[in-house]
Amino acid sequence: MNGWSLRFYMHENQKHRGMLLYEWLLEQAKKHGIHGASAFKAIAGYGRHGVLHEQSFFELAGDCTVLVELIVDDTDASKMLEIVHEDGAPLFWARFPAEFGVVSH
Repeated sequence: MNGWSLRFYMHENQKHRGMLLYEWLLEQAKKHGIHGASAFKAIAGYGRHGVLHEQSFFELAGDCTVLVELIVDDTDASKMLEIVHEDGAPLFWARFPAEFGVVSH
């Protein structure tokens, strides 16, 4: 199948509507019938402001990036982007073409 890798980037401790933003995003995906989504935590990185964020033993702020990725068709990609835009969730997103399937015995 062909579709999209839809990725949303946020800070680990970033909140929206009283909950962690990545949790809110996963809940929205599930609520709207998206078949799966995953959240990944970065160990280091920098964004548009050029500030390097690294996780260290003493860091308590949760300042590292979390990536939420969905592998979806056109309809679900548009649905998720519409949800995020309509709700005003403060997210950076990217969409890449993806070919996907399931390997089974």
